[in-house]
Amino acid sequence: MNPKLEQIQHATRRHFLKQTFAGLGGVALGSLINPNAAAQTVDPLAAKKPHFPAKAKQVIYLHLTGSPPNLDLYDYKPELVKRDGQDCPAEFLKGKKFAFTSGIPKLLGTRRSFKQYGKGGLWLSDAIPHLHEVADEMCMIHSLNTDQFNHAPAELFTLTGSPRPGRPSFGSWVTYGLGSASEDLPGFIVLISSGVQPNGGKNSFGNGFLPPVYQGVQCRSSGDPVLYVSDPEGMDRETRRRSLDAIQELNELQAAEYGHPETRTRISQYELAYRMQMSVPETMDISKESPKTLESYGAEPGASSFANNCLLARRLVEKGVRFVQLFDWGWDFHGTNRANGIGDGLTEKAASVDRPIAALIKDLRERGMLDDTLIVCGGEFGRTPFREGRTAASEVLGRDHYPDCFSMWMAGGGVKGGYSYGATDELGFAVTENKVHIHDFQATLMHLLGFDHERLTYRFQGRDFRLTDVHGKVVHDIVA
Repeated sequence: MNPKLEQIQHATRRHFLKQTFAGLGGVALGSLINPNAAAQTVDPLAAKKPHFPAKAKQVIYLHLTGSPPNLDLYDYKPELVKRDGQDCPAEFLKGKKFAFTSGIPKLLGTRRSFKQYGKGGLWLSDAIPHLHEVADEMCMIHSLNTDQFNHAPAELFTLTGSPRPGRPSFGSWVTYGLGSASEDLPGFIVLISSGVQPNGGKNSFGNGFLPPVYQGVQCRSSGDPVLYVSDPEGMDRETRRRSLDAIQELNELQAAEYGHPETRTRISQYELAYRMQMSVPETMDISKESPKTLESYGAEPGASSFANNCLLARRLVEKGVRFVQLFDWGWDFHGTNRANGIGDGLTEKAASVDRPIAALIKDLRERGMLDDTLIVCGGEFGRTPFREGRTAASEVLGRDHYPDCFSMWMAGGGVKGGYSYGATDELGFAVTENKVHIHDFQATLMHLLGFDHERLTYRFQGRDFRLTDVHGKVVHDIVA
C-alpha cells in the first residue's frame, strides 16, 4: 500500500483536527481571510526572523578537516617547550585512550616562535603571519573540549551535535531557522578544497531529518559550479521552463490531494534550481574581481583552491547566502611523513590558508559586512602535547588526536575582537579555566544568530530535536 494512504487510513480524529490548524474553524477562518491560500506554494527558504535581535546575519564557517595543531598555532606553552623530550607524566595518561599512541610518550614542545599581537595581546605563532595583522578582530577560545577522539565522529559531533550520521548539520539548522536572504541562491552552500571530502562525508553538511531544501549545496570553484546546473544537450532554456511547468502542475495536483509539505518543498526546489542556472555561474565567476582583490586573497580564476573559496564565500554572503561552509582537508598532523609533520608540512599547509583568511576578514571589514558576518575557524578536536606513538623515533615530528582541550577562533558577527577566552594548564593537557564543551560552542553560535538554542527544534519520530541535543550553555563572555 502507498505509505501516505496507509498513514491517512490510520490517522485518528485528534490527529486530523491538529493537522487542520485549530480544527475546522481554523479552516473556515483561513478561507475567509485568503480564499486562495490553499493553492499557494510556501517558500521554505523565505527569510524568517530569529527569536531575538541577532548579532550576526550570516556565517562563514572554515572547517580545517583533520584538526590543526593548536599548540603550534595559537596556544603558547613555554613550559612544554622547556620540558621537550621528557617522559609524559603518568597522571596525564592514566585512564586515557589515544588513537595511535600507547606506553609512555615523550613531551613535544613547539618548534614555532610565538609573539603577542594586537591590542588584546593574542599569542600567535610565526606559521600564520597574515593573521597577525587581524589579531584585533579575532576572538580565541582556548578551552574547548569534545567527547570524540576519532575524526568522523568528532567532525559530526562538532557540526551536527551527534557523533552518528543522520542529524542536521549546523548550516541546515541555520537555514531552517532563518531562511535565505537570496531568491536566486540556496541558503546553505558548501565549498571544498584540497580535493577530499570532509571526514564525515556529506553528513557533515547534510540536512538529516530536516526537509532536503535545507541541505548544503556543494559548489565547485572550477568547471560547472554546481553539477547539472547547465541545460542538458539538446535542451534550451525555454524547453527547460516548459518541462518545469509540467512537473509543477503534477506536483500541485499531488499537493492538493495529499497536502504533504515535502511536495511543496519539491516545488520550491525545482524553481530555485531554475533560477540558479543564471545566478550561480555569475556569482561564482571571480574573474570579475579587481586584480588587487585577487592578489590580496592569492586567488586565481579557474583554479580550485582554499584562496578561491574564501573569495567566493565573501561573494556568496554578499548575495544573501545565509551559511557558507568551507572544508579544507589535510590538517591531520601525525608526522608519518613530511607533508603531515609539524615542521615543513605545517609551514606549507598554514601558508595556504593564512593569507586568504586574513584577506577575507579585511575584505568584509572594508565593505562594512564584518559586523554582521560571523567567521568561525577550527577543527574537530585538538592535538596531543606529546609525540605521536608511531613516529616516536622519526625525525619528522607529529601529534596524536586529543579531545580534552583545543582552540578555535571567531571574528565579526558580534564577538569580542582581540579577545582570548579560557585557559589550559602549563603543558596543554587539561582545561583550567572556563571550559567550553562543543555543545556550549554550538549554543553560543546560535545565540549570535538570534536563537535560543533550546527553542529552535524540529519534531521527528515523536520528539523535538535540536542542534545541541539536551545540552549547551551560551558563553556570554565572548559576546560583544
